Amino acid sequence: MKDETIKQIIKFRDDRDWKQFHNPKDLAISLSLEAAELLEVFQWSGEDISADGKLDKIREELADVINYSVLMADVCGLDIDEIVLEKIKRNNEKYPVDKAKGRKDKYTSL
Repeated sequence: MKDETIKQIIKFRDDRDWKQFHNPKDLAISLSLEAAELLEVFQWSGEDISADGKLDKIREELADVINYSVLMADVCGLDIDEIVLEKIKRNNEKYPVDKAKGRKDKYTSL
């Protein structure tokens, strides 16, 4: 994510003086609720697992998830690039390509 995008998310919050309401607990709840709204796009879709015809709603809900994630990182003093790169490193260790490629098994089963 570009630094400018992150700054715009923070500016939107700060222009409205909403940081006072943004504590880790409430942001985690909001993040979970928005992720559930993203899931709702696919509710009752049966075997239709594609994004066809759903992209507008997916874009909207995914943006909310990302925005709340950025706000959570900000309130907790976490660097987004750092935590994402750390997680990729850990996942690379848990899911080595030679064992995990083309498989959906959990790392404990590889």
